[in-house]
Amino acid sequence: MLDPDTPDGLAAAERSQILRDSLGVSLATGLYGVSFGAISVASGLSVLQTCALSALMFTGASQFAMVGVLAGGGSAWSGAATAALLGTRNTLYGLRLAPLLGLRGWRRLLGAHVLIDESTAMSVTRGSRAAARTGFWATGVGIFVLWNLATLVGAVAGNALGDPRTYGLDAAVGAAFLALLWPRLDNTRNRVVAVLAAAVALGMVPLTPAGVPVLAAAGVALLVGALTSSPGDSPAIPDEERS
Repeated sequence: MLDPDTPDGLAAAERSQILRDSLGVSLATGLYGVSFGAISVASGLSVLQTCALSALMFTGASQFAMVGVLAGGGSAWSGAATAALLGTRNTLYGLRLAPLLGLRGWRRLLGAHVLIDESTAMSVTRGSRAAARTGFWATGVGIFVLWNLATLVGAVAGNALGDPRTYGLDAAVGAAFLALLWPRLDNTRNRVVAVLAAAVALGMVPLTPAGVPVLAAAGVALLVGALTSSPGDSPAIPDEERS
């Protein structure tokens, strides 16, 4: 319910609840940055390059994919292509959120940079534009700050401790991907897609360069999604303040 006494009409109690939820998501997600910083340095990138990647690319799955390809002996082009393909989902998020958030000018540019899985999830389920904007900005900016701080800590600690793979930290890449994927395996279709994509990727590992199996697995997911999607898969946009 909107409050006419506040500038954006959002009730104080609802704003506080959204901010608490956003802080929890930001802390949980931002800590992954430590693993990325350590693994990126172990993959051959410098601390400066690692921090620049987090600040400029700022999408965890693409970042892990890129350093994973480099660590596996793949080329920079293959790593960039893999990262770009994984990042295409953010374009779909943008198409969904643009009319919902109604951002203009520099806010639109800044919003595009913090448009990630978590900020999208914390905004699309809200009942008003004010609530959607609060969830989006609080989560996106919160994760951006914590992710980059954690990346710096992981990169510096990686240099101090040596190769993190010695301690098994390279397994954090797979663990991070699994943590991102797990909440989405909530129906039979998604579980079938995950199994098919994993089978295709594993089958291609001995036959193709590093990075190509990830692209093939993503292709399986896109194909199944295109063949099985329906209008009911998209959540409704709030009627109020619709652009």
